[in-house]
Amino acid sequence: MKNNNIIEQVTDFKYLRYRISEYESDLEDKLQTYNKINGAIRKHFGKQLNKETKLRIHNITAKAALKFGSEAWVLKKREEQRLESAQMKFLRQLLGITKLDKEKNKCIREKTGVKNMLREIKQYQKKWLQHVQRMDTSRLSKQTLKCRPEGRRNIGRPKKRWRDQLHFED
Repeated sequence: MKNNNIIEQVTDFKYLRYRISEYESDLEDKLQTYNKINGAIRKHFGKQLNKETKLRIHNITAKAALKFGSEAWVLKKREEQRLESAQMKFLRQLLGITKLDKEKNKCIREKTGVKNMLREIKQYQKKWLQHVQRMDTSRLSKQTLKCRPEGRRNIGRPKKRWRDQLHFED
């Protein structure tokens, strides 16, 4: 039996306090929160805690706040660079390294034992895709994933879609 539910097209809605919009990314707010939390870690725990403890606090608070809702992100190159630079800014300050030291990001990550934030987000998105694929066909998330809109696209370069960045194939 075929399910003929019609999914209403919207351009903006909130889900679990996370704003999902066709036009603008919530990434700006997430990066701002991430940087504020990292600043608070530096300010309040400056020299009182060792690096490992600060890193654990960072992972529990700042990293979690940044990654919340990232399963729906469609990242452009510029946004990927901003994520990378925000993470590296925290790690450099944690180790007391400046950009003038010309230390490679890979070396800094090895010293701290931290994974690349972008890779973590992409892994999280792939896990979310697998989760949605296991869902029952009556669930809205599954219907949205399988939905193929009718009509024509706008003139110009097509917008990058979520399934395009994961190299999703039916």
